[in-house]
Amino acid sequence: MPFVTVGQENSMPIELYYEDHGSGSPVVLIHGFPLSGRAWERQERALLAAGHRVITYDRRGFGKSSQPSTGYDYDTFAADLDKLVTALNLHGFDLAGHSMGGGEIARYLGTYGTSRVRRAAIVSGVPPYLLQTPETPHGVPQDVFDQIAAALTADRFAYFTEWNKNFFNLDQTLGSRISAEAVQDAWNTAVSASPAGTIACVATWHTDFRADLPKIDIPVLVLHGTEDRILPIEACGARTHELIPGSEYVPIEGASHGLCWTHADAVNAELVRFFK
Repeated sequence: MPFVTVGQENSMPIELYYEDHGSGSPVVLIHGFPLSGRAWERQERALLAAGHRVITYDRRGFGKSSQPSTGYDYDTFAADLDKLVTALNLHGFDLAGHSMGGGEIARYLGTYGTSRVRRAAIVSGVPPYLLQTPETPHGVPQDVFDQIAAALTADRFAYFTEWNKNFFNLDQTLGSRISAEAVQDAWNTAVSASPAGTIACVATWHTDFRADLPKIDIPVLVLHGTEDRILPIEACGARTHELIPGSEYVPIEGASHGLCWTHADAVNAELVRFFK
């Protein structure tokens, strides 16, 4: 299987699993929490059909990548991405990041610049700053993050059953936009991730990306579901658009946080158009 080594923990290398399919203009897809590169299944098909080379990878701690006990912060995530694209010798490629993956895009471009990247899409992303403060009244209070971390610590298996209800808005979408089997697969992926990494990632959700976003000088598409119950559109999508000069903002009407599955047709159409 294809891996890129991004570090070392004691006697073990830290490796990222990736898949690389198709030909043409390359697109790198960065998944959200608590999933893996497989979460892009529906987008990968559409982008391959549109003539792109599509590269997915699993964030450290998730999917088939290594599960170290350290490195769950956005400086490290961005460094991991840089090592991947450098190893694959990618230039002129596009980036799309969902949820936490939007944070990778912000920190990667803010730290490493845009010389390699052609365009980027942030899909229901975590930037710019999710923590509720007087400056960010639409954000999420600190005690909510504390409660999530505590619930994951107590019983992450039970927690992810509840998580999926709001991730996919199952009261509205189950049986129409998503099957019980697809929800089960998302649960399987979530509970297969690193226990330590799963809990550690919660604190990264209120990373401050407000200094990264204004540095981005390539075309950026910001997509966000209007019914996102995980990352509120007022705190994330709209504010990200405001901070990235010249970005394009497309709210996906009625879409959940898991819009890459529940509203795949709308997401696919926007990505194919933007990356054409």
